Amino acid sequence: MERPQLMNFLSSLSFSRLLLVMSAFSLGLTACSKDKKEDNLAFPDQRLVGVDRSATGGDDSLQGGVNAYLWRASVDTLAFMPFISADAVGGTIVTDWYQPVAANPERFQIICAILDRRLRSDSISVVVHRQVKENGQWVDAPVSPNTASDITSKIQVRARELRADKYKK
Repeated sequence: MERPQLMNFLSSLSFSRLLLVMSAFSLGLTACSKDKKEDNLAFPDQRLVGVDRSATGGDDSLQGGVNAYLWRASVDTLAFMPFISADAVGGTIVTDWYQPVAANPERFQIICAILDRRLRSDSISVVVHRQVKENGQWVDAPVSPNTASDITSKIQVRARELRADKYKK
């Protein structure tokens, strides 16, 4: 049809018929799209949201928002302290103040954050707070420089153990 004939035809249609014609036209256009690659469910694509699952060792880095091994290792390592908050999706653990039995009047709090989905040394951050009791009041005190790095190392070692255990089975 030429343009004037098409316009006359479209203007003579009622709204519901026009809507029907436009829907059929749109449906026809989508049917003309490129052939899609047939899904092969027996061998799914190893890429998920731009991450090569085979390179990172499978699903360990894609469970929730953080590395599953680092999360489990953090929970295991810090389990001796009471938790105020533990968010597996966000990858944060905040402990309550913990006072070791053998310690002088001092207490500790740890904030652990998993920063990445990969099992790497820079994927975890540990902050340790320490308070001592002076004149009946808790006062912030410096923490030994190695404390946070020692806890981080223990978490990383535990995460590697958990990952190794998975592949032994």
